[in-house]
Amino acid sequence: MSMTRRQALARTGAAGVGIAFTGALSELFAGTAAARGLGRHGYGPLLPDPQGLLDLPEGFRYRVLSREGEPLRSGEGAVPSHHDGMTALSGRGGRVHLVRNHENRVTAAIGVPTVPGLTYDPAAKGGCTALTLGSRGQVLAERVAIAGTAVNCAGGPTPWHTWLTCEETEDRAGANGYAKDHGFIFEVDPADPHRSGAVPLKAMGRFQHEAIAVDPRHGIVYETEDAFDKPFGLFYRFLPDRPLGGLGSLRAGGRLQALRVPGVPDLSVIQEAGTRFTGVEWVDVPDPLAAGTPIRFQDFGRRGITHAQKLEGCYWGGRSVYFVSSFARRAAGSGADHYGQVWRYDPAHHRLTLVIVFGPDTDVQLPGESPDNICLSPAGGLMVCEDGSGAQHVFGVNRRGDVYAMARNRQNIGTPEAPEWGEFAGVTFSPDWRTMYLNCYDPGTTFAVNGPWRR
Repeated sequence: MSMTRRQALARTGAAGVGIAFTGALSELFAGTAAARGLGRHGYGPLLPDPQGLLDLPEGFRYRVLSREGEPLRSGEGAVPSHHDGMTALSGRGGRVHLVRNHENRVTAAIGVPTVPGLTYDPAAKGGCTALTLGSRGQVLAERVAIAGTAVNCAGGPTPWHTWLTCEETEDRAGANGYAKDHGFIFEVDPADPHRSGAVPLKAMGRFQHEAIAVDPRHGIVYETEDAFDKPFGLFYRFLPDRPLGGLGSLRAGGRLQALRVPGVPDLSVIQEAGTRFTGVEWVDVPDPLAAGTPIRFQDFGRRGITHAQKLEGCYWGGRSVYFVSSFARRAAGSGADHYGQVWRYDPAHHRLTLVIVFGPDTDVQLPGESPDNICLSPAGGLMVCEDGSGAQHVFGVNRRGDVYAMARNRQNIGTPEAPEWGEFAGVTFSPDWRTMYLNCYDPGTTFAVNGPWRR
């Protein structure tokens, strides 16, 4: 199906998105208890928040769990800036561990405090903090989980209840005052951060990482690259030497490969939702550490490799991995324009499918929104964080492809005359699917949202 921006506006009661959709999303929750027939309007229109923080549909409520600048409960310092990717992991006694990225560069207002045994490079201000929530959702603890990393954008959970945090930079030692090379993935144990420490998983590649997803049956790790300049990023898979081996097993090494779609050097040129490629290929990365040349510039042979602009969110659902191209612009060097794509790779059948295309529409002149972080929804389909200009939303996409607004950020970081709203990031659900957690990037704020998710 497809709809115009004006039709989406009427459906959501907010700045909508033009999409084309294919039925692959309906497979996400097929045969599971979470599959629900949510209507085309989602949970209803968004209601203005009297507190001016977060607009939600009727029946939903939020709690602020943590805000930038407040003291960490551990006493290690202040809550750092730039809340980004996040996951919720089950703990003992009904507890939930939230582990949260901080996408801090050296210019960040509040860096992640350095802690002995948890700091990779003292000159870097990025890292993760971890919140422990009680069975009633109350915050029991908040502390540093890893420090001294750089530009921690997104990541992903592992089947053994740790978090893989990703550095979105390729800076080497000496750049920006760093003492060590950056561009790695690190494993974080939010229940006991000192068990994981601050060890770069070098075999998983050194590049501008965004997000990861782990195949829970085979242990393969899929990785996205959000490169800022042409030839743009690649979609990777990492074949561990010790698959599903638990905490620390990824340090044993493995093989890094990049996706090749024969005859398609740039995914942006694919514009028809439902387009399917079978027999896609995986090519060994010549130099995963990028000692001389960034990976996306390396020689993958005469058949080349497949690139895409703004590869961001990545999520495992059912028996497939989903990943997002947030947008593509011809003016920046892409082969075509779009406001966002969601791709699905089915490893059992070596099949890649374009599930969703966001815009452009005939009745919009400038891009207004782009999908970023994604996660599965209790009602079936996806929750998608918006990262663009103007008002910022979390959008839901149900199993039929209807788009609805789930949340709207009301925190104005601009002026009354020229308002500006920070993007959403890190959307994730509690293990029991009853609570949605999400971050506002700026000012850094972590919310817990409850309501009639299974209505």
